[in-house]
Amino acid sequence: MLVITRREGEEVVIGDPKNPIGIVRIASVKGDRVRVAFDFPREVEINRREVADQIASQAPEVLGVIKPASNVGT
Repeated sequence: MLVITRREGEEVVIGDPKNPIGIVRIASVKGDRVRVAFDFPREVEINRREVADQIASQAPEVLGVIKPASNVGT
């Protein structure tokens, strides 16, 4: 895990600096609350930990049922 210090308005570039995957910006700091802005492509999922844990704990969705082949013509 990388831990760095950033001030309000400062950014962290994720990936190649010439073509980053995304950017994380410290939007504001008020007391013990920090607002973080994420600039990533739409296909990159970004979730709060509690939401990610809920998603991970859900049973996978059943899309269909495979039925055994019947013995046709025997």
